[in-house]
Amino acid sequence: MADKKTMLEELFLHDKPVKILVALKEGGDKAYASTLAKVADCTYSHTVKILDLFEKINLVAFEKKGRVKYIKLTETGDDIAFNLENLVRKMNKIPGKKK
Repeated sequence: MADKKTMLEELFLHDKPVKILVALKEGGDKAYASTLAKVADCTYSHTVKILDLFEKINLVAFEKKGRVKYIKLTETGDDIAFNLENLVRKMNKIPGKKK
């Protein structure tokens, strides 16, 4: 149990995984790894690695249609993305925070 908690803390205390999860929430069901990489400002391979972790902990699901692989949030992923989005919004309102 401690390992899972540590993994989740490590994952969500980093900028890029949070940006990817929030972008998935904002983008709806038609997200691609390449567009998420651009939003999070990280490499495609790093984005895929993060998405694979998200899939293992049931936050996203992959749906392949032809040659295209779509990424969508699961119900749990949507809940977490919603809360992270609110947290980011509140943190951006903190006085003296650099943008």
